[in-house]
Amino acid sequence: MEAVQGTFDELGRQLADVTFCVVDLETTGGSAAKGSKITEIGAVKVRGGEVLGEFQSLVNPDELIPAFITVLTGITDQMVVHAPRIAEVLPSFLEFARGTVLVAHNAPFDVGFLKHDARVLGIPWPGFETLDTAVLARRVLSREEVPNCKLSTLAAAFSATTTPNHRALSDARATVDVLHALFERLGPLGVTTLEEVSTYTSKVKPEQRKKRHLADHLPEAPGVYLFRDARDSILYVGTSRNLRVRARSYFTKAETRTRMGEMVMLAQRIDAVVCATALEAQVRELRLIGKHRPPYNRRSKFPDRLTWLKLTREPWPRLSIVRTILDDDADYIGPFRGRPAAEAALTALHDSFRIRQCTPRLALRSRKSPCALAEMGHCLSPCDGSADAGEYAAEVDRVRRAMIADPADLVTSIRQHMVDLARSERFEDAAVWRDRLTSFLRAVVRTQRLRELTSVDELVAAAPRPGGSWEVHVIRYGRLAAAGVLPRGVHPTAWVDELVASAETVVGGFGPIPAATAEETETLLRWLGSPGLRMVRGSWHVPLESAARHLTPFEDASSTWQELQRPG
Repeated sequence: MEAVQGTFDELGRQLADVTFCVVDLETTGGSAAKGSKITEIGAVKVRGGEVLGEFQSLVNPDELIPAFITVLTGITDQMVVHAPRIAEVLPSFLEFARGTVLVAHNAPFDVGFLKHDARVLGIPWPGFETLDTAVLARRVLSREEVPNCKLSTLAAAFSATTTPNHRALSDARATVDVLHALFERLGPLGVTTLEEVSTYTSKVKPEQRKKRHLADHLPEAPGVYLFRDARDSILYVGTSRNLRVRARSYFTKAETRTRMGEMVMLAQRIDAVVCATALEAQVRELRLIGKHRPPYNRRSKFPDRLTWLKLTREPWPRLSIVRTILDDDADYIGPFRGRPAAEAALTALHDSFRIRQCTPRLALRSRKSPCALAEMGHCLSPCDGSADAGEYAAEVDRVRRAMIADPADLVTSIRQHMVDLARSERFEDAAVWRDRLTSFLRAVVRTQRLRELTSVDELVAAAPRPGGSWEVHVIRYGRLAAAGVLPRGVHPTAWVDELVASAETVVGGFGPIPAATAEETETLLRWLGSPGLRMVRGSWHVPLESAARHLTPFEDASSTWQELQRPG
């Protein structure tokens, strides 16, 4: 069976409301890739147990049908000589099946032939969802009930009204009866939606499937779900637009992640936090993971374990890699993806600016021995008292401008160094410098993006929802303070006033993320880019002098090398 799209997983389509197109093919052999051709297509379209239509056509394969195929199917060369070719039949079938879920017994065979011919003919494949009755039967039926899952065996076991005889339409009709019989077997197990049937075909341990009742009490609403163990400890936190459907999926589909399988076996209860909007659910998920650090969550567990690059405020400022932002008037960029990225950015700055690299705090008039960097001219040498305070302050201002405003001078300097290395065919060295600059620029861009929102004391924005309503959020200093859905027909001004009045009080602080985690603020920034979003109150803007314009060329390694190797 092919994977069902995630958006449908949230909706839960009832089987009685889904239109299925049950299809069967007869062919000249077992592999389209090896040259076998379709000789007949038969299909039955059904919904809610009612037959909506049938499709049947012989197909001229433009080749002789092997004798053993004729014996098996009864289709002879004389029968197909005047039949239409696949180029005529396939478009008609695709139109017949439009908007349905394809069903076949051994679906990879039938759907594989159809896809192959569509590709050869240049016909766009509609991207059908598919259901395989053979796979479903293997999950539903035991060996004690049926010796095998062949179509003829299942048709006999379920007393199908049509006996399969290796003719396409007859076999499709028999498959319809098998499909409905399998659905009847699944109904008492609580499997009533297409999504649940799709996941039921996965290999799931019986112990895991028996726990699906843990999700029965959850609402079909957006929010956050929390798996708890026997000691009431939180095992895992997730978010969904449909809490019940998503939580039940953990017990009905095979988890490729071993850890998730372990978590499900430990789970004894599922709690839910219903949210007004999907954005509120995402934010609450981040906060709950950061607070409880569930053992089976890997993402967002340690929002406090961040790496920043700091330009200190002291008589002789220096650069430092730190894990915490302090209220010390220093300048910070980040957070970095890890310490190696921060070290790469630090090296880029140290090799481009002559500020000190030593770590001791220096007095304004220091009389220590100069280090090797000072003797080589890579540092203005405040340690031995020979540095001019004004000259050093100007150098620090250049560093600060590169970190928090516009790194154009740094980019120009490093790019020229990369060009020189490339012209000397020292491409590996040039690549090292490219990576250093990219690490630095990414951190600057990330900091600037965060500050776009965290510097705003309050803004209220609204995004349209299906049905004509609006989801409205109040954001303060980069933190979500309130969320709600403005119903149709309600006067917006008074409603927004109430939402703002009930919003969380957020006090601004220091640094790039004064009131929320970087992940929460970046989640809000992504939402603010939603199509059709409107600013209700307040505003935010992107600074003209931004590092983003410098970053793109260096993230594309291939274009960087082409530019560096260009003559002149």
